Amino acid sequence: MALRVLVVGGTGFVGHHVVRELLAGGHEVTVVSRRPATTAHPPGVLTRTADVAASDDLGELLADQDGLVFAAGADDRSVPPVPAYRYFERGNVEPVRRLTRAAARAGCTRAVVLGSYFTALHRAWPVLDLPGRHPYIRSRVEQARVAHEAAGDKVATTVLELPFVLGSAPGRTPLLAPVARWLRSPWPLYAPPGGTAVVTARTVARAAVRALEQRAAGPVPVVDENLHWSAFLGRFAQVAGCPRRVHRLPPAVLRAGAGAVQVLHTVRRREAGVRPVAMATLLTRELFLDPAPCRALTGEPAASVREALTDTLRGCGVPA
Repeated sequence: MALRVLVVGGTGFVGHHVVRELLAGGHEVTVVSRRPATTAHPPGVLTRTADVAASDDLGELLADQDGLVFAAGADDRSVPPVPAYRYFERGNVEPVRRLTRAAARAGCTRAVVLGSYFTALHRAWPVLDLPGRHPYIRSRVEQARVAHEAAGDKVATTVLELPFVLGSAPGRTPLLAPVARWLRSPWPLYAPPGGTAVVTARTVARAAVRALEQRAAGPVPVVDENLHWSAFLGRFAQVAGCPRRVHRLPPAVLRAGAGAVQVLHTVRRREAGVRPVAMATLLTRELFLDPAPCRALTGEPAASVREALTDTLRGCGVPA
């Protein structure tokens, strides 16, 4: 059955891939963004310009829509003025609350929120009190809560918990662009102990579309592979055509550097969404996710991380 789907943030990196996957599945897509798109959408995509955090016309936007995807929000790289939580609340919590309430009133029956794997890590390690320590993580935990609370039993809502997303999109500089430049430099490569889950943009898009099609509900961690930082950096260097040894970065050095960054934020009366010193310690853990829920949702094996790293390099303007 073809669905009519409103994608908020469809001009962004991950949103771009969700839009393409929806079209490939034969669905009708309307993209909403705060500003007119600077890159062309595929044929058949309807576009609207609106600020969903302030618009009074959410009901009109969602009229006749079967599904909703929230692919926007504030990310953890932002360092807003103190107190930071208000900034992340405006970007991540309030729009989702308003959209899911409006979706329920408009008869929209399914929704997907692109969230963060920090909510899954919080469930796994509640003793770390990640929401209490980090304004960004608090906003993601609250985002997931209000998505389900505001939707009630009328809108089946899935929160996809995303780790590092690999790939590229037109007009967007990949998050890993500084790392790509580092790989091509003569400087040695260092990585701390610990590691992270990674996922391809292709898998995120497929998970989002399958969740809509299946009218799924609940949190789903989305992952293609779990990698230690040294393996991740080493594989990235290999794909970039400059394979070399990755040296161990002592955790104390990582924390010292993070401490200097945190002091600078304090002097400037700014606050990171993920506080540097605590994050430095967190990075030495294995921030891994169980791939089983993702595989069950998509019905497909893991996508190729190598291909996604190659695509990331192309997006950075680095030949692979």
